[in-house]
Amino acid sequence: MEDQELVLRQATLAPYVFKAMALIGVRRRAGSNMFRHQISTMGILLDYKYVEPVLLKASLIHDLFEDARGKPGVSEEEIKSIDSDGPAVYDLVMEVTRRDEPKSVYLRRVMSSGSRSAKILKLADRISNLYALGFVHEEEFIRKYLKETREYILPYAPHINSDMCREISDLIADREHYLQSFLGATS
Repeated sequence: MEDQELVLRQATLAPYVFKAMALIGVRRRAGSNMFRHQISTMGILLDYKYVEPVLLKASLIHDLFEDARGKPGVSEEEIKSIDSDGPAVYDLVMEVTRRDEPKSVYLRRVMSSGSRSAKILKLADRISNLYALGFVHEEEFIRKYLKETREYILPYAPHINSDMCREISDLIADREHYLQSFLGATS
């Protein structure tokens, strides 16, 4: 525990939090905004005792290039010049950034051939998204998201972090229960 505290004390997260603030105005389907999702993703990593500075910094801006591209301060040069971790943070963010590719290809790419850090970050991101899914009321979207998670995340999750896998499985079951309850009440 002392080693984790020391690592966190030495991690300079504030400049990355500031960069993530570019996402404050970007709404999410579940309400709230993308900035809160970045903070939530980092919180999940901390909850699972991940304290590597590059991973935490990347978690704070992991959606920046998808959802705030073109905004002031959102560029490769800006991220790489934040601190000595900047180049590694940028590389990790790019690893988990969806390119011009179908979602299935993107998820399979990250989960099958991404670095260990990219896979861990994607699991934390998915946990945050599954929690937020509890506030979404679009049945088709929920079903699609759960299907993607079962097909492209769960097969890899046990080999990355069994506890995170268990949480993802529990969240899927909870969201499926919600759908069954909702459909039963409206039928």
